[in-house]
Amino acid sequence: MKRLEGKISLITGAAQGIGLATALKFAREGATVIVCDVKQAAVDDAVQQCQALGAQAAGFVMDVTQREMVDAVVGQVLARFGRIDVLVNNAGITQDARLQKMTLEQFDRVIDVNLRGVFHCAQAVADIMVEQGAGVILNASSVVGIYGNFGQTNYAATKFGVIGFTKTWSRELGPKGVRVNAVAPGFIATPILSTIPEKVIQEMEHRVPLRRLGQPEEIANVYAFLASDEASYINGAVIEVSGGMSV
Repeated sequence: MKRLEGKISLITGAAQGIGLATALKFAREGATVIVCDVKQAAVDDAVQQCQALGAQAAGFVMDVTQREMVDAVVGQVLARFGRIDVLVNNAGITQDARLQKMTLEQFDRVIDVNLRGVFHCAQAVADIMVEQGAGVILNASSVVGIYGNFGQTNYAATKFGVIGFTKTWSRELGPKGVRVNAVAPGFIATPILSTIPEKVIQEMEHRVPLRRLGQPEEIANVYAFLASDEASYINGAVIEVSGGMSV
């Protein structure tokens, strides 16, 4: 039997990078995959890729900063599938600048997507999962949310905050049968790195004991494990997946 057989799994930011890799991994593991992202064409493409793997999949255009949109999507998923077993809060952005140069717009936008968006989605599914007596919420943190990073005041704050969410919700929802965990990726080869010069990429690789960037699939594998019943006693954890860069 596949690891996520029949689990209704909603993934935000699922049309590219780690989110897409997670959607495809969940599809291979037997989940029904609900692809959520901000661009219709990308959502449609991701849904088709999941279906090509033999999975049941549906797609929704959803901006996690818009609570009415989040509630509407969750309502439609519940009406169609009858339950929601897994939420992967993957959607996130960066708008980097040093403290002295960061604009209020840059600060607010990252907080809005990476922190408020995670709150919106988790709150939208929490009652459903509690009523079911079972569910898993997985939050995307980052090594930056543990150790900080130059030029990422806003991003680091959100990823620290997501860890706070995870610890708090695991206490609140754990007694109701809902597990909440976070994954903290290190340097991962995703479209977010496309603007970074090759020399900087090489420096990043050198900071990792494994001497390479991680692949999106390597994060997706951890999400799939945490979403599965194999991880039934893991709650409130923050799992660093960084090739050992913090050692």
